[in-house]
Amino acid sequence: MIYYHRRLSKYAPLEELPTPNLPISVIISARNEEQNLLNNLPAILEQDYPDFEVVVVNDCSLDESEQALKELCVKYSRLKTVNVTENDRFKTGKKFALTMGIKAAKNEHLLFTDADCRPASVHWITRMAANFTGRAEIVLGYSPYEYKGGLLNNFIRFETIRTAINYLSAALAGNAYMGIGRNLAYTKTLFFKNKGFASHMHVMSGDDDLFVNENANADNVAIEIHPEAFTYSPPKTSFSALYRQKRRHMGVGKMYRNKHRRMLSFDALTGFLFYILVVLCFVFGHDPLLAAGILLFRVITQLILYYKIFRKLDGKNLIWYLPFFDLVYYVYLNIFGVIGTFIKTTQWK
Repeated sequence: MIYYHRRLSKYAPLEELPTPNLPISVIISARNEEQNLLNNLPAILEQDYPDFEVVVVNDCSLDESEQALKELCVKYSRLKTVNVTENDRFKTGKKFALTMGIKAAKNEHLLFTDADCRPASVHWITRMAANFTGRAEIVLGYSPYEYKGGLLNNFIRFETIRTAINYLSAALAGNAYMGIGRNLAYTKTLFFKNKGFASHMHVMSGDDDLFVNENANADNVAIEIHPEAFTYSPPKTSFSALYRQKRRHMGVGKMYRNKHRRMLSFDALTGFLFYILVVLCFVFGHDPLLAAGILLFRVITQLILYYKIFRKLDGKNLIWYLPFFDLVYYVYLNIFGVIGTFIKTTQWK
């Protein structure tokens, strides 16, 4: 926690708005997203950026997505659409749709988001594109969930921040292992040089984290956490919907590089065992004050370390939930880690 996460605590995004100089292709894969496309695409198509296109792949939609895209194409010349239809000989899935979108994109630098995501500002593309400097081929952005109130929403937002703390800190340490497809950028050359999603095309999830895990190195990854570069999406509103989402996401962790699986397993297990041992010390130990002191030391260390990070990642009100949610977080990690190991997901949407 101290070795990795202090890097993000000290990290400060560039405040001055960069000068855009790269043509960008924004790529979105959408299945049955008619209303989200109508609601969110205008905010992407009206970005304050001089040279960009938006490629939307309509992936086997059964609703009126195709008609909605046709109407938007009339209004926005930057919009390009690709239609994917069901094929009896093979499953399509999100990775196939994204590959079609990447092939259709005219630009080298690609920026990805989802149909249910909305940029925090008109400078989203500018902020993300500015990180393609030097040897950077991958840019990891941040995508918080919207505030809706309630315990479930607070935990979803807390877990999103904790996940971001892990992958952004690792990237700053030259050990990037994942990214989030709701806000992610990389180059077309990198995609085709390493055969795209070929090594994990048989897995429904992982178009974002498995791609980054396979292609990131110590020198080719940058991060962007300026608030203007966030993309917001609506959170799940029920435990069953959250379960389905997390079961799908956790199932790809077993395909990470060995060093990353060891790192994440170590964090999940030690965090969980810490609380188990604290409880055992209170129940069976001869010196419960020592256990209480160790627990307090951990909480204070986290509050000091995470206070700035939670503010940077739009979660300043969540820092005070940390003593409770930290325990829930580690229980959740271990439960879904086991579920993801044994249960396969057969559809992405």
